[in-house]
Amino acid sequence: MDENSVTGAARNVKGKIEEGVGSDLGDMGTRIKGKVDQTAGAAQELYGQAADTAKDAAASLDDWFRQTIENQPYTMALVALGIGWLLGRMHRPY
Repeated sequence: MDENSVTGAARNVKGKIEEGVGSDLGDMGTRIKGKVDQTAGAAQELYGQAADTAKDAAASLDDWFRQTIENQPYTMALVALGIGWLLGRMHRPY
């Protein structure tokens, strides 16, 4: 779990408590600060979740590449050669 997810969730809870206290006391400044903390916490938590998803996707892609290279080395060598040839053709002046 990403650190931003935990921090964002804590900030979101803090904002909810702050908003509740501001509402009970009738303090508009505290209520607004609570809403701001809730929004910032939710955004930070969402960022942390996105970072976790990206790390998982990168790890699974890396595992897939490693497994494919180990199981089909000649096929992967031909694919790499083909990609290199295409990239070389793209930069060649006419």
